[in-house]
Amino acid sequence: MKLMKEKKGNVLALLPIGVFLVLYLGLGIVFEYVLKIEMGFYHIPIVVAFIAAIFVACMQNRKVSFDEKLEIMGKSLSDKNIITMILIFMTAGIFVGVVGRGGAQSVAYFMLSLVPMRFAPAVLFIVACFISTAMGTSTGTIALIVPIAVSVANITGFSPALCIGSVMGGAMFGDNLSLISDTTIAACNTQGCTMKDKFRENFHIAFPAALVSVVVILMISAGVEQHGVVRDSYSLIQIIPYILVLIGGIAGMNVFLILFVGIVTGAIIMTATGALTPLQLLSNMGNGASGMFETSMVAILVSALCGLMKEYGGFDALLYGIKKIFRGKKGGQFGMGLLVGVMDIATANNTVAIVMTGEIAREMAKEYDISPRKSASILDTFSCIFQGILPYGAQMLYAVSAAVTMGCQISAFEIIPKLYYPFFLFISSLLFIFVIPERKVLNKNR
Repeated sequence: MKLMKEKKGNVLALLPIGVFLVLYLGLGIVFEYVLKIEMGFYHIPIVVAFIAAIFVACMQNRKVSFDEKLEIMGKSLSDKNIITMILIFMTAGIFVGVVGRGGAQSVAYFMLSLVPMRFAPAVLFIVACFISTAMGTSTGTIALIVPIAVSVANITGFSPALCIGSVMGGAMFGDNLSLISDTTIAACNTQGCTMKDKFRENFHIAFPAALVSVVVILMISAGVEQHGVVRDSYSLIQIIPYILVLIGGIAGMNVFLILFVGIVTGAIIMTATGALTPLQLLSNMGNGASGMFETSMVAILVSALCGLMKEYGGFDALLYGIKKIFRGKKGGQFGMGLLVGVMDIATANNTVAIVMTGEIAREMAKEYDISPRKSASILDTFSCIFQGILPYGAQMLYAVSAAVTMGCQISAFEIIPKLYYPFFLFISSLLFIFVIPERKVLNKNR
């Protein structure tokens, strides 16, 4: 392992992050739990919070003129990875806008029509895994499949918490593994690795966790007496764009080419089948891209903020502190995972957490001799673990909201014990850090 440089840095350079957390996390807690505002965290304009943090950073270090600070931020934004990340964000948003919700629900109803209802919770988990991996969005998957999960619970006798928890677990599987997930895009581009390499690294961690989750769900479901069936119409042809994107990603195709194929195929199918008119298709494309505007802006602002904090010695201070706590390569990997996890708890957004910790994680990877694909995998995996169980995260709020809309009164704390996949993913991650030699994993990936 490379020896870390003994630079104590400047702890005060991290003050802007503290300001951001106070504004975003503090106001979010007040809105959500004191004022009882529904989805209170998502009423806080995250872009405004980051601009306030940048303002604080610009007020620091009087030795550097304001023009020089602008130049520092400009250099940070000129990184090729930032531009690539934003373009992929936009293109992925267009794909999701084109394929819409019909294909996702068709997958669910098709699978439920094939498999006996006693296996319904496990089917919901597998369907959510497939949809989220193909679409690259956990919240979108949850919004589409949770209403079906509630119907399954009402008709079959399974508990709503088990059915909803199964969907959420599967949604986080794809959020972590998908080639077009914003977390994958952020993790790969901040760490400088290909999506194919990160997918292969992640697959060895995520698949065992998913397999164990299915077994546990089946075991729990076995003792429940079922009654009734869930049926609805579906269109298998609308599934084709998802399958093409999934196959292309696994095959290691260029992500832009994968998305282009998915967009063109989806556009042809949706218009040919009459699901969308050409005008609606163009509108959906625009809405899909605009849905990524805030995420793209956050990436830009975080890059500018990190440029200033790094210049002031904030990263050196953080690395120095991490070195005192975490020893060796394995400790460095675990420290990296905890760092992005803590940031996710603070922001309730795993993509933002990855973007915020991406630069410091890259520095940690160099110091601890961690490969880029390993650091990208750790960032994505740990952020999804924490995001998947947050009672105030977007995924949980969407799930509860969708359930309530379907007439199912349920709380986040009823669902959390049924979130088997995030917990097993955490165990699997620890095994691959502390127990399973990295060399064996790398050999499998060759």
